This record gives sequence, structure tokens and C-alpha cells, in this order.
Amino acid sequence: MDKLPKCEANYVALSPLTFLKRAAAVYSNRASVIHRGVRFTWRQTYERCCRLASALNSLNIVHNDVVSVLAPNIPALYEMHFAVPMAGAVLNAINTRLDAKTIATILKHSEAKIFFIDYEFVPVARDALRLLMASLLQADAAASMPLVVVIDDIDTPTGIRLGELEYEALVSQGNPRFVLEEITDELSPIALNYTSGTTSAPKGVVYSHRGAYLSTLSLILGWGMQTEPVYLWSLPMFHCNGWTFTWGVAARGGTNVCIRSTTAAEMYDAIYTHGVTHMCCAPIVFNILLDAKPHERRRLSAPVEILTGGAPPPAALLERIESLGFHVVHAYGLTEATGPALVCEWQKKWDRFSTEEKAALKARQGISILTLADVDVKDPATMKSVARDGVEMGEIVLRGSSIMKGYLKDEKATSEAFRGGWFFTGDVGVIHPDGYVEIKDRSKDVIISGGENISSVEVEGALYKHLDVVEAAVVAMPHPVWGESPCAFIKLREAAAAKEAEIIQHCRKNLPHFMVPKVVKFMDELPKTSTGKIQKFQLRAVARTFEAPVEKRRSTPPQRKRHDRRQNQEQVLAMSRL
Repeated sequence: MDKLPKCEANYVALSPLTFLKRAAAVYSNRASVIHRGVRFTWRQTYERCCRLASALNSLNIVHNDVVSVLAPNIPALYEMHFAVPMAGAVLNAINTRLDAKTIATILKHSEAKIFFIDYEFVPVARDALRLLMASLLQADAAASMPLVVVIDDIDTPTGIRLGELEYEALVSQGNPRFVLEEITDELSPIALNYTSGTTSAPKGVVYSHRGAYLSTLSLILGWGMQTEPVYLWSLPMFHCNGWTFTWGVAARGGTNVCIRSTTAAEMYDAIYTHGVTHMCCAPIVFNILLDAKPHERRRLSAPVEILTGGAPPPAALLERIESLGFHVVHAYGLTEATGPALVCEWQKKWDRFSTEEKAALKARQGISILTLADVDVKDPATMKSVARDGVEMGEIVLRGSSIMKGYLKDEKATSEAFRGGWFFTGDVGVIHPDGYVEIKDRSKDVIISGGENISSVEVEGALYKHLDVVEAAVVAMPHPVWGESPCAFIKLREAAAAKEAEIIQHCRKNLPHFMVPKVVKFMDELPKTSTGKIQKFQLRAVARTFEAPVEKRRSTPPQRKRHDRRQNQEQVLAMSRL
């Protein structure tokens, strides 16, 4: 048997790019992407991706070049998930909630060759590019500035530009008969995603074609997604490439319903208008759906499947959202695992349990997806597995082909993450007798706010920049909308008179908005161990008794939007003269 050949007929490198070609052939006339008044078929999406890949090659994009994009859930970002790797490049979808400084850091670290910017984010991108240029000049670095392409509104163009290139014009110039060069190495990179909080500096997580392909198939099977789903993009595509459903919807010949923002009105309208069957989201979206005003809410004509992850959803919240007609499946993952790694796979024997018992079961993180070879909870010091009793805690570890290739330009962090044949997640949990894993704490003190990871260390670093702050500790506190939010405990210098509002304003100047503490508590002394280490477990217990204030959400009136667009144009013109 060992002499049987391995050849082109029986071995093809695994890549999710094959899903697009199949969808174009089998579901050619079925709607692929819907966004406001724009609708494409799978034949058209395939052609547009070919055109864009061709255009990227004409701009001298070659193998392993990084192409960055800052955009919400729009057709262009969806198309780039195929077109960029079709051109041999690596897609870097940037978190739209980041500030200019962090965006500049990502652009510099990734050495992005092209930077696609949605018109809405031109102001922050302009600031990021200025910071990047200053950084490169100061370091006398050989790296060059990326070529900038603005993605205008495909439905109602605004005319906003930052440079000469525009997305639709670039697509129109490409060759619709572009032929994808065959991928020979399935371990070659397909995407680069940056963590947003596990350390003070984001780390670049590299995905392979093989890992993305296998993770996509696992989630389709684990979630039970049938053919021709109608998928609502309530989860940002920059989140682990939309938990790989950017490729997965194509694999099922489905329809992508794109929305720019996850407001109750937009989501309910999309569900009602297009017959949405599936959506992914962090638990905070449950609150948005539940708190919808009467005129925003629409009755569900059929159940909508939701895959949720991020902060563990409380059982009571699961119970409330399912009463509206949504069916929830809980997953657990992280950037390094190519999205979800565990799914709370439902067992039929649980159907006879009470509603409260079902919700408690669904709140667990679950069992491994099919492409993980194994998952365990171990004592990191001894590498011994904890007892499967739902009580003894350890660190959650994973191994399998869907785990990242490693951290870009960071061999030390990669070797620390991969130890003894396992990937160490940094999350503390237990294993129940039935094999289902449940998170109990976070060893790195990560705060998960609306599905975003916030590093307490980074927030503390910003607090320490204030001249009146002597000691600072940041922990998670409950938030009625975002699940968790940062709470800061501070010791001030003697005779200092800083107030809570002043500290929060200081943080707003030094951090992205979502990382700013919602509550600041002043203490004479922070609790410490005998060695002087702050005892955060005590502060967490106090913070759990607080509840963050909810900021009033305001809708922008049409006339304000038009004014903002004119202002953006003026700002762009000003930058072009620099």
C-alpha cells in the first residue's frame, strides 16, 4: 500500500477558496450578497472577486503580501475574503473600533502593501496614516507607506476620497477571466488577524488555508447549517474572519445579508425582509434585540439560529432571547483558534429538561469542533489533566489543524503559546463529567466587552499616565449592554484632587472608546499580597456589585450625516495637500 501514488488526482491542497468556485457553478443565479439596494448573484460575486484579484496583481501584489482593510460588514469586505488570497496575498481585516494609534501600529507591523478604507472611516484612517508616516521617518525604516484605496458607498456614492484609487473603479479594471494560480502549499497564510487585548500590544495571528478550510467545515457541521441559508452579518467580519462564515456561507450556497451597524431596527428589518435563517453575535446583541422599541421589532415568521460567543451568556439572558423565537447555540473560541474551538453541541436527551436547566446547559462552552484533535483542561505547572468533576480548575488547552500557524514576527510569544504539544489559551475552566468545558475565570485578566478583548494591563498603563495616579488596577464589572466593561480602582497621590470625570476623560484621550473605564473608584489603599501584588480577586468581588451606566444611544439625523460627509471630504482634501 505504501507504493500507491500521491498525485494531482488524489491530493489537492485544502483551501476555502474552492467554496467560491463551487458556489458560482452550482448556485450561480442564487443571491450571494444583499446590501441595501444592491444584490449580487454567486456568478457575479465570483466574477467580481476575479476582477479584484486581477487588479491587485496589476498593483504588484505578490505572494504573502499583506492587504489591510478597515470597513464594516459591506460587500467589498466580503469579496476581499476571496479576492485577496486569490491574488496570493494575505488579508488583514482591522477592527473598526480601534483608534488611530493602534491602526498605525498594525499597518507598520504587518507591512501592509495596500490599505482599503471604507468612506466612513476615512478620518481615523487619515490620522493612522499620519502616525505611520511619522513612525517610519523616525525609525528611518525601509518599509514604505501602503497604497490607499477608498471604498465608497456602493448604494449611494459619497465621493469621499483619500488618494486617487476607489474600490469599484479598481474592480471594474480587473480581468473577469482571471485564473487563480493553484495553491500547492495548504499551510501558506490566508489571513492575518490581530488580537485586541491579551497584551499591551496587539499580536498578529496567522491563519493557513488548511486551518481556515477545516475550521469552516467544522462550524458548518457543528452548527448544523443546511444548504441555502440566509445569513445576517451581525458579527463583524473582522472578528476571526467572521468566525470563518465569510467562507462558510459560500460553501453552503447561502445568501449574505450585509448591514453596516447592529441596531435593532436594521437587524429586525433584515430578518423580516430577507427571511434570515442564521446569524452569529456576541451576547450583547441579545440585549439590543430584547430592548428594541415596539416600532423596531418584527415578529419572527420562523426560528432564527444564533451562534453566540464572547462573554459567557447568563442563563437568564438565553432564556429571554429564545422566547422571541431565536434558537441559540453557545460557542467558545479565540483569535488563535481560527474562531470558535468549542461548541455547546445539543443532545436530544436534554430536551426533557426544564427551560431553566436547558439555559444553564447552553451557557457552557461545550466540546471541541471536529477539526480539533483534542481539548483538555490542565494544570499548567504539572501538565496533568484536572478531574472531570466540574469543580477542579485548570487552563484550557487545544490542539488541532485549525489552530493558528503562530504570531507574526514573534517567535517568543509563539513558543510560549505552544507548549508540550498544546496551545495554551490563557483561560481557566473546568470539565464536567459529560466532557463539556466551562470557563470559570481568565488567567490574563482579560475583560470581554461586546465580544472585544480588553487588556486590563493596557488600561492600567493609560491610567498611570495621569500625574495624580499612584496605583491602578482594572477589572471587569457587569454592563447591561456589553456584558462586561472595565472598572478602575485608583489610589491618588497625597493632596491630589482628581475626580472620576477627569480620569475618564484622560482615558478617552489615550485609549479606544470601548476600552475606557465606565466606573472609577478611589481607594486609600489597594488590597495587596505580602509581596506587594495587587489582589484583583478582591476587586473583582467588589466590582460585581456595581453596574456600569448605559450611555444614551442617539441616531444621527439625515442632515447631520450629509454635513459629516462634507466635513470628511474637506479633511481628506486637507490631507492630500500635506
